[in-house]
Amino acid sequence: MGKRKKSSRGPVAKKREMLATQFKCVFCNSEDSVSVSMDKKIGIGSLSCKQCHQAFQTKVTNLDAPVDVYSDWVDACDAVANDPDHAAGAAPAYAGTMSKGSRAGLAPGETMTAEDEGFVVDDEGDAEAEYAEEE
Repeated sequence: MGKRKKSSRGPVAKKREMLATQFKCVFCNSEDSVSVSMDKKIGIGSLSCKQCHQAFQTKVTNLDAPVDVYSDWVDACDAVANDPDHAAGAAPAYAGTMSKGSRAGLAPGETMTAEDEGFVVDDEGDAEAEYAEEE
């Protein structure tokens, strides 16, 4: 009797696909303009758009990935858009902080100041009012 032949091929390794870290902006619709950075030591994930300078921060855990921060941002935008109390000036009911322009948002534990009260986040309603007056 003879010996069995050994296979010359090694085990087949499956390639893992990497999750994205560049995303499409919800506000300006620019492809790959939103970049996500995560600091897992202090538990903060932040993202910002290179085109329209939108920024968002949220709490993260060791199990979270950049796509989780992006999905939290999309959920927060939907919550603000669908919240009827937001138009009345009530605080939004999402965990993260959003900002526009040079304001980087509230840090964990930071409270709103008198300067923040006058900060305009959404001025679309004003543009529609100006258009209605022209007619």
